[in-house]
Amino acid sequence: MAIVNSSFVTEFILVGLTDHPYLQLPLFLLFLVIYMITALGNIGLISLIGLNSHLHTPMYFFLFNLSIVDLCYSSVFSPKMLINFISKKNIISYMGCMTQLFFLGFFGISEAYVLTSMAYDRYVAICNPLMYNSVMSPKVCFSLVLGSYLIAYSEAMAHTGCMLRLTFCDANTINHYLCDIRPLLEISCTSTYVNELIVFVLVSINVIVPSLTLLFSYGFILSSILRISSKEGRFKAFSTCSSHIIVVSLFFGSAAFMYLKPFSVGAMDQGKISSVFYTNVVPMMNPLIYSLKNKDVKIALKKTLSRRKI
Repeated sequence: MAIVNSSFVTEFILVGLTDHPYLQLPLFLLFLVIYMITALGNIGLISLIGLNSHLHTPMYFFLFNLSIVDLCYSSVFSPKMLINFISKKNIISYMGCMTQLFFLGFFGISEAYVLTSMAYDRYVAICNPLMYNSVMSPKVCFSLVLGSYLIAYSEAMAHTGCMLRLTFCDANTINHYLCDIRPLLEISCTSTYVNELIVFVLVSINVIVPSLTLLFSYGFILSSILRISSKEGRFKAFSTCSSHIIVVSLFFGSAAFMYLKPFSVGAMDQGKISSVFYTNVVPMMNPLIYSLKNKDVKIALKKTLSRRKI
């Protein structure tokens, strides 16, 4: 069945993070720095993994995909967000808004399942090291990543398709810095019951399934680590997981705070702050966390820099 745009609105006005004029320039500079670090960090990690054969392992294959997702995710809204900080009127077209909504959902959900795949990879590496190469074969790794993208695509299509069926009458001011689901539902002049139900069901699945997988994986990992006799062995095993635990906590915690609360206008200002974490902070932190605490990445960086000098 074809999706028909029944909206009377041709463009939306984005309120942004704040309406205080004196904060616009400082926020522009802050988020410009965040976006530059995000872009450079993720492009750097993608390049290092691609150029160094000793990083062509399952762990870095997932990290490679995570960096691609983070780079694209941040690029969906950051350029527009930066322009809005220095523009007098923050306008986005109807179709531009729906496109942003789709890619926001696609890359956000992809990140959740790629992070889940990485937890499974760490579980196999620590709990079944002798079986690691056979269990985490290239075919399995490719299937896990492809499955993450397919789930993300289908769910992003569901959210966007339902949003396209809503009617937006006179209210076209979005209380957010991007076209997200909840602020759009607030200004619809038709019933949003089906949309809210779909959001609750899909977000619950996207939080519960990865969370249970993560809990079980790290439960077994912790049990295996505690059975290691030497302190050095326990520290080494735990250090391979600590980066992932930090990233997962930031991403799932802030996303759950935004989407698993009852719909209310008053909660949107808090939701915008929460959104900053999973849309801006997490994509910036991922390459920093995984590179600064990773000896293999540091070695790869030194090799790449030495090649350029030659």
